[in-house]
This record gives sequence, structure tokens and C-alpha cells, in this order.
Amino acid sequence: MNQCRIGIVGCGGRMGRMLIAEIAQTEGAVVAGGTEQTATLAGQDLGTLAGLGPLGVAAGTDAAALIAASDAIIDFTVPAATVRHAELAAAAGKILVIGTTGLDAAQTRAIEAAARQAPIVWSANMSLGVNLLLGLVEQVAARLGPDYDIEIQEMHHRMKIDAPSGTALALGRAAAAGRGVPLEDVWVKSRDGHTGARAGGSIGFATLRGGDVVGDHTVMFAGLGERLELTHKAADRRIYARGAVRAALWAVGRPPGLYGMKDVLGLR
Repeated sequence: MNQCRIGIVGCGGRMGRMLIAEIAQTEGAVVAGGTEQTATLAGQDLGTLAGLGPLGVAAGTDAAALIAASDAIIDFTVPAATVRHAELAAAAGKILVIGTTGLDAAQTRAIEAAARQAPIVWSANMSLGVNLLLGLVEQVAARLGPDYDIEIQEMHHRMKIDAPSGTALALGRAAAAGRGVPLEDVWVKSRDGHTGARAGGSIGFATLRGGDVVGDHTVMFAGLGERLELTHKAADRRIYARGAVRAALWAVGRPPGLYGMKDVLGLR
């Protein structure tokens, strides 16, 4: 089996280092390289960054050069950078796996356009458990109907920059799909002051931030006399790295298109 050369943009961050370790330990994959814009990290050996010992591959600063040297690229950076990386991957026809969240409508359209030229796997959450949860939420929302109020609560570490989380929004979209409505027509992202009674059919979000919480998500279906709660708690970020590497290997040989973890896991 030929090894898939996988590059990591943003290789010096927490997720980047976990991705290096996961790629190095995965059969059929090899670390092609990485980019890092932090001056103190650029030039360092990727294996040393990941605590593995030297791999003989240094962190660079040129994303285009990394993409040219790789079969697949994994991106857990920030929206503006992700869009640029998608454009470069599209031009080179290379696989791109995106775990970045918080993209706006224009940035989403840019990713969709890039996927017409390259295979792109994009998911708000790369874990197997969360993707199973998405399917369950859609089914429950469809079966319980509008008599049950839907509230989504999420908590992450104090450094997370977007809210609600991409996973919380994905869960909201799954619930809205179960009801056959666009999430944007029914979501309530915050409540403050005298809000009045809860609007029927709305899907509410509650966002918590603190400490080093990796990621907790609960979808509540609150009816009269009972409440059903579906919860996923992530204890280790390696589940995201593992899923991203699996997605990169799955995409080898796939035609251009925008894929998700449901495709990777055969759940669609």
C-alpha cells in the first residue's frame, strides 16, 4: 500500500501536534510536513514538536509549498486561513480535510467552490460519537414533533473563540432537518432580559466557557412531564485528530466534491 503524505497547516498548536503524532502512528500515512506562522516554532522538527523525537521534517511557513509536497492537508486553523488553504488545494487538486469552525456564509461558499476542483472533507466535529449523535438527534426531532422544545447546551475551554460551537450548530441543523425547517428560521442563540414566553418551534442554544473542557454537548427535548437528553462528552482531543487522519485516508482516490464525516463513516 502506498503511503499517503499528509501535511498539517498550523502544526505547532495543540491540535497540530496531536495530528503529527496521529499521522506518525497510523499505518498507510506519513508526515509530509507542516506550516507554522509563530516565529519561535517555524524551523523546528515536527516530531520534536509532537513529543515523538525527530522525524527529519521541519515546520515551514509556505502553505503552497506544503500542499505541493503532500497528498492531503489537514486544517484546524481559522476561517480566513482555511479559505486560502482551500483555494490552494483546489488549484493543486489535493485532498483537504477541514476541522475549522466559525466560517461565515461567504467563506462557506468559497469552500464549496473549491470542492468543485478537489476532494474536501469538512466537518464541525471529526469524532465518531458526535456524528452518530447527529443522526440520532435528527431522528428524535422528527419522531417527537413540535410539542417538544429543543435546547442545545455546549461547553468548551476558555480559549475557544467562536460561539455557539460548530458542533452545537451542526446539532441544531440536525434537529431542524428532522422537523423540516431551516435552522436559521428557528434558532435562538441568546436570551437576556424580559424575553417573554418561549416561541413555539424554536431551537435554543446555551454557551458555556471555562477551564480546559475539551467539548461537552447536550441536546434536550423538553416535553410536558418528561425530558429526553442526548449527550456527548469529549475527554481527549485525540478523537478529533484520529477522525481527521481517517478522513484524509478515506479521501484518497475520491473525485472532487464536498464530503462530511457521514461519508467517511458510511453513515449517509
